[in-house]
Amino acid sequence: MKKIFLTLTLAGILGFSANYVAAQGDSPQEEQSNEQTDATVEEGDSSSTESDSTGADSTTAAEPAKEEKPTIEEIADPKTVVEEKTGHAMIKKYFIDGSWEWMTPVLICLILGLGIAIGRIIVLMLNWINVRAFIDKIETQLKAGNVDKAKAIARDHRGPIASIYYQGLDRADEGVDIVEKSIVSYGSVQMGILEKGLVWISLFISLAPMLGFMGTVVGMILAFDQIEAMGDIDPSAVAGGIKVALLTTVAGLIVAIILQIFYNLITSIVDGLVNKMENASIDLVDMMLKYNIISNKE
Repeated sequence: MKKIFLTLTLAGILGFSANYVAAQGDSPQEEQSNEQTDATVEEGDSSSTESDSTGADSTTAAEPAKEEKPTIEEIADPKTVVEEKTGHAMIKKYFIDGSWEWMTPVLICLILGLGIAIGRIIVLMLNWINVRAFIDKIETQLKAGNVDKAKAIARDHRGPIASIYYQGLDRADEGVDIVEKSIVSYGSVQMGILEKGLVWISLFISLAPMLGFMGTVVGMILAFDQIEAMGDIDPSAVAGGIKVALLTTVAGLIVAIILQIFYNLITSIVDGLVNKMENASIDLVDMMLKYNIISNKE
């Protein structure tokens, strides 16, 4: 309670002192304006001719003092200044300043790349199953000699591991070599399915910086054309072309960084699924040999 009371007291003192300083800062201007009005009144009483001239001069002299004072709306409503500093407004401003001809292709790369990446992540997470529990169910059925029930369990489960198990169990009566070849071949097919879409994400990662660099080159060419036309270097004249060059480059690099993060995330998920597929395939062959499911046919 003591800390809270001291904090509130300190805040009150600071607020009062700030208001007092603001009031003191306004008082000299008011005194100055009052002195000017008093001087004009005294001069008006001395002579009628001088009163007209001094009255006109006093009105003109008093007007700048009024213009220098900020209005109440400007002091009490600073929303316009705050809104310009928000993230959405800044992005919109830089997008417009960077020229839509070059910023739009970069934005398209970001939208398409994120759409493909998020879609692949959802598909891969749906294919992720509890491998240990699945293998235990298959082993229970193989131990009992129920190959058809084991195939039904593999068919009902989703994911590449279940598909590989189904292919291996479906060729159980064709020998060990055929079973292993079918597992390897179908594993390659499943790996290609898991890596689907990565080539497009890689394309957008490479394409976005290239588009940004192209905007850079075009912006610099425009800047040098303006310098050549004027015959002299004027910073205000060439700032537009240089700004386009810098903004497009930054936009392309940001898009490439974002898509590269998603690309690495998808690659790590795929690598994890591939490792589980290889281990599960070895376990399947071992279980089929252990419980005499595979025939000795070569």
